[in-house]
Order: sequence, then structure tokens, then C-alpha cells
Amino acid sequence: MSTQFGESLKKLRTDKSLSQTELADRLFVDRSTIARWETGSRIPDASMIIKIAKILGTDVGTLMTVAAEKNETPRVILLDDEKIIMQGSIAILKETLPKAEIIGFTVPSEALSYAEENKVDLAFLDIKMGRISGLDVCKELLDFNPKMNVIFLTAYTDYSLDAWGTGASGFMLKPLTAEGVREQLAKLRYPLITGGQTE
Repeated sequence: MSTQFGESLKKLRTDKSLSQTELADRLFVDRSTIARWETGSRIPDASMIIKIAKILGTDVGTLMTVAAEKNETPRVILLDDEKIIMQGSIAILKETLPKAEIIGFTVPSEALSYAEENKVDLAFLDIKMGRISGLDVCKELLDFNPKMNVIFLTAYTDYSLDAWGTGASGFMLKPLTAEGVREQLAKLRYPLITGGQTE
């Protein structure tokens, strides 16, 4: 896996004992902008990279090269509050996305915390999860990373119209199947770099 710009930026910043807010103040940007750079959901432009390099005392060329690198391992999360369904779904995703890093969550807040700290390429979300709706989780995930692909999972067809209004890439009825996942992967708004279907 190639080194990500966000990881490098975070290391350089912490090596200088700077908080995200302190770096943001020096660059005249919001702290949330630094957070997005460090999670990899955004990459600063060349002029900003030059400023970052100067503040952090690093070589501009090295930082530019790191910014241009792509992470070849897609990161996928699955959120479902039913543990048994989660385990079966994870097995299906590992079969259809053999090169991806796949992480499952049963608690929405944990999935959101993870997505805020890590660049997620694809999220499978259960819609009906007790008091919290997957539709609301989707909105927060896309705030972290507007280019994240989101596919809703549900046993209820009534939710399909609501799901399409969220900016999601797809909608699947449970149970998850390898064939269904492959069909959805072919329709992603932002295709994954690697880890497609098995041969």
C-alpha cells in the first residue's frame, strides 16, 4: 500500500507539536480542512502544499510526490446493528472485494468516528437501526468525504425512495449476495481503484 498524503501530513504536524487548529491558523483555513486533508478525503492544491511544506519544515518535492500517490487498497465499512447479518455480509464482501480492507460496525457512532479519522471509499449501511437511521448516517459520512460511495442495505423496499435522495450510489435488499454486490460495484459513482471482483 502506498503512503497516503493524510498520514504523512499528520505525522509531520505532530512531529512539530502542532494541533490541527494551530496549523489551520497558520494556513488561514478552517480546522475541518486540516482534518479532511489528514483523513485523505481532500488533497490541498499545489500552492497550499508549498505553504504546508514551509511551515512543517519539509521538502516541497517530497510532499508533492506523496500527495500524488494513490492508496491501492480500498477501505470498506459495513454498518448493521444485527451481529449475525453483519458476519454473513462481511464474508460476502471479502469474497467480492478480495483486495479491500473491510471493517464491520454494529454501532453507528463507532462507524462515524472511524470514517472521520480514516478515508473510506465504500460504505454499506443498514437503513433501519433502532433510533438512528442509516439515512442520517449517510449524510454525516458524505460530510466527511463527499466522494465516498454509499450503498444502502434493507429488508424494506419502502425506504428506496428516501435512499435515493441522500446522494448514495446504490440500494440493495437483504440478504447481501455476491452477485448483488458485483452489480452494485459496477454502478459506483466513484469506482474503486482496485479490489474488484474475483476472477
